[in-house]
Amino acid sequence: MGEKVNVIPAGPYIPPPSAWLALTEVHRAVVDMVSLRMSRKALSSVPDGDGHAVMVLPGFMGDDGYNGAFRRFLGKRNYAAHGWGLGRNLGPREGVLEAMLDRLEDLYDEHGGPVSLIGHSLGGIYARELARSMPDKVRQVISLGSPFGEGRLGASYPGKLFAAMNPMDELPLDQDILPIAPPVPTTAVYSHGDGVVNWQTAVQHKGHKQTQNIRIRGSHCGMTLNPTVWFLVAERLAQSENDWKPFVSKSWSNVLYPAA
Repeated sequence: MGEKVNVIPAGPYIPPPSAWLALTEVHRAVVDMVSLRMSRKALSSVPDGDGHAVMVLPGFMGDDGYNGAFRRFLGKRNYAAHGWGLGRNLGPREGVLEAMLDRLEDLYDEHGGPVSLIGHSLGGIYARELARSMPDKVRQVISLGSPFGEGRLGASYPGKLFAAMNPMDELPLDQDILPIAPPVPTTAVYSHGDGVVNWQTAVQHKGHKQTQNIRIRGSHCGMTLNPTVWFLVAERLAQSENDWKPFVSKSWSNVLYPAA
């Protein structure tokens, strides 16, 4: 990470989501937000954490403000929740990756232990690469609708804008290793209702014993405001360090988590 690798990966062509999903994305994100308001009481029953540090990384064109409510929820559940502190996420341009590594080291030193990383969309790709670079400083990674899989280049609607702002031959990431799971507990959250990223690029293939894909219902833009995501993240973070276990969807929650 940080060394420029000019490689354009070969892989299967995966199209972006259907036009219907794309056109209804905003409306369905509003539904996610309304559902969150209606779920506040239920969310108060999720387990509290042990106070360890959590960093939430925003998606492409997002910033810490977009994840503010999510971080406040985690703070109330006894986590030291932090944003990435780098303003708007315009892509992995010069200095961004180095700044994230510095941020991770600072949080590790400040809180005296590994940091859990949660990344939405592009932020999830960052989280995975941070964990690959500094596995001893990362407790676990949770990606939310992050297109790290093969075929991702044409599988999202913001892809052309991202490529225009971040030329492929200048990206400081080894594109070939993005689909490989980092060597820490890793959860990939995805939705068949994602209207921005084709969900097939947001799942982990050929992972290790501490990787899991979990399907939720909802939009892409509303993932950090989706009550099922909040519940799932709180459940994942509450596990004891060095005692990671896969999420098990019980009978009552199969409707919310149709595949885990």
